[in-house]
Amino acid sequence: MKEIYREKEIYQDALSAQHAATNHYNTFMNECDHSNVREAFHKCLEQEHAIQEEVFETMHKKGYYPTPAAEATKIEETKQKFACCAK
Repeated sequence: MKEIYREKEIYQDALSAQHAATNHYNTFMNECDHSNVREAFHKCLEQEHAIQEEVFETMHKKGYYPTPAAEATKIEETKQKFACCAK
């Protein structure tokens, strides 16, 4: 018996695959000893992030990945928490 996947499940699988790919490329890049190979992994990582963003945006537009609005107080708390990192 064949399983038929719905569009939402296909997108969820694609997003999971992109998460895994970016994690692997990030590890490869950080642990690479040769600068030219590191740069190649960096380019791959950038491409994978672009694909991940595209999949996420499509899922969000289709309602498969809802992102509820955050409360203003939570936004301010998060800004303060990470203010030291954003310079």
